[in-house]
Amino acid sequence: MKPSLLLLHGAIGASRQLQPLAAQLTSHYDVHLFDFPGHGGTPFSHQPFSIAVFAEATLEYIRRHQLQELTIFGYSMGGYVALYLARQYPKLIGRVITLGTKFHWDEITATREVKMLDADTILQKVPAFAENLSRLHAPNDWKTILQQTAGMLQSMGQDNPLKPAHYKEIETPVLIMLGDRDKMVSFEETIAAYKGLPDARLAILPGTPHPIEQVDALLLSFFLAPVVVSVTA
Repeated sequence: MKPSLLLLHGAIGASRQLQPLAAQLTSHYDVHLFDFPGHGGTPFSHQPFSIAVFAEATLEYIRRHQLQELTIFGYSMGGYVALYLARQYPKLIGRVITLGTKFHWDEITATREVKMLDADTILQKVPAFAENLSRLHAPNDWKTILQQTAGMLQSMGQDNPLKPAHYKEIETPVLIMLGDRDKMVSFEETIAAYKGLPDARLAILPGTPHPIEQVDALLLSFFLAPVVVSVTA
């Protein structure tokens, strides 16, 4: 039986964005693609978006599908959810791998990120992006997803769910990855999280920006393959 791999997408994203990566890893893993509540056409939760709500939905999926020997790969916000879950349930996950995850949140950071989630500005300046969001989340209203995400980020800015002291409590082996051209996530916050984890490795992906659509799926799959992770660990 193959080990399980659960792929978690980023904020305002959907699991279908990770399908190219999933295709590269089916020979190694029993691959699962998962959409957070309200994303990718899935029903909204009765509660507003939050890391806790997304983690609870992920936990329910893991238990319902009885995922064994589990690796979770989380892109951007998905990596944050994976680490949050690993802290809460240390025996549930065999390893966590993240890419482009933003660890540092305060009010200034949240305000800056929320400004990029204004639906009217997106429609005016990048209509193609608005159309893509509409297709990605249909039949759900993409504007509602932006509004709820903005609220979540503001809450994170006021009270970061994963504080620096929490990282030392995460016993799960972690591989933290960052693209060398990522303009959203800093090296400083990535290295700080890496140093705070008891069992962590760090990888910098060459020629890699933040948007998942611009990440080389073949390069990324190299770091996710079980044999590579076991060697680096």
